[in-house]
Amino acid sequence: MKKEEILRSRTARIGSSLSLSYKNPLQIVRGKMQYLYDENGRAYLDCVNNVAHVGHCHPRVVKAGQEQMAALNTNTRYLHETMVRYAERLCATLPEPLRVCYFVNSGSEANEVALRLARTHTKRRDVIVLDAGYHGNTTTLIEVSSYKFDGPGGSGAPSWVHKVSLPDPYRGEFRRDDPRAGEKYAAQVSNTVDVNRDRVAAFLCETMPSCGGQIIPPEGYLSEAYRHVRANGGVCIADEVQTGFGRVGTHFWAFETQDVVPDIVTMGKPIANGHPFGAVVTTPEIAASFHNGMEYFNTFGGNPVSCAIGLAVLDVIRDEQLQANALHVGSYLSAGLHSLMAKHKLIGDVRGAGLYIGVEFVRDRNTLEPAAEEATHTVNLMKERGILLSTDGPLHNVIKIKPPLVFTKENADTLVSTLDEIL
Repeated sequence: MKKEEILRSRTARIGSSLSLSYKNPLQIVRGKMQYLYDENGRAYLDCVNNVAHVGHCHPRVVKAGQEQMAALNTNTRYLHETMVRYAERLCATLPEPLRVCYFVNSGSEANEVALRLARTHTKRRDVIVLDAGYHGNTTTLIEVSSYKFDGPGGSGAPSWVHKVSLPDPYRGEFRRDDPRAGEKYAAQVSNTVDVNRDRVAAFLCETMPSCGGQIIPPEGYLSEAYRHVRANGGVCIADEVQTGFGRVGTHFWAFETQDVVPDIVTMGKPIANGHPFGAVVTTPEIAASFHNGMEYFNTFGGNPVSCAIGLAVLDVIRDEQLQANALHVGSYLSAGLHSLMAKHKLIGDVRGAGLYIGVEFVRDRNTLEPAAEEATHTVNLMKERGILLSTDGPLHNVIKIKPPLVFTKENADTLVSTLDEIL
């Protein structure tokens, strides 16, 4: 089909709420590592697709899936080696006491199961979430995702959802020049717990909020927030769907940068390099509470093919030292982007960790007036130059950079020099 035919058919047959990227949408037919290719064979440097964590169509990952699919793919009511091997390998990346796994098909499903675990364990219902947080596309997760319930088409937070401020050190109430910013943001969690005492089941938080604008919370935020929640019997859920598996460079999991250990961790997207797979890892104590007579069964979660692919992803991260690459290339890229701030006043802030970076556009660095139209226009111009980016944040003025972890310094140079020319 020609591009125009695909677009026409999509418009007629696919729900229009499923959006397309870019003013002039792309038809992508092939991917290889950090590149995507259109129907004419033109290569695009993918700087935003964090789902293809170890590179589009990585041959080791593809081979693992093909070989297992040719041998067996069935549900989890039978013993199969790949499930337990993957569980052992995954738990080995996490601190104690995170040692019990539940396998699902997506990050959304992972967060659903996490909320079930928390509510069953605490015998409570309420949830504390961040302003501009996003956790998935199911009914319950839309209800706990401020990015959705406060956005177009949303109807606000339900009575059992309690929203606290996004711990944004650039635009928020407490900023980088305040050494107690983390503690002050966490005090809002404490106040919310106090007001809703004995009702809060969980604090659900993206370790580094993505839809919130690639936010890096101030030091001490999570440790204080977790302390307040646990003091009243709640549990702490770390949503690592966007930031896990070595992306932040210094650590395998982003929550480790805040020196905390969650009670429940959720994973999706990069866990299997684009194959539909997700996981929840929790403590034996919480898992015991969940084993209350109601069976947990998932037809596809943890199937042999998913687990074989997940194992291959872990192998590639280890063997190709992709966490170290995220740190070195990410630091190099961040330095290049910071250098552009001196030349281009449109860039108000550059922030990030490893290959998880946000570039916030403002029209005035004093008032922080958001430059959403300029950010979107820049992304479209970059696409015309063969570089794929997108915008995010509650004000839609943050260019997010989350490439496959095989991104190189040469790729970083291309990104920075092209952005420099366009600005």
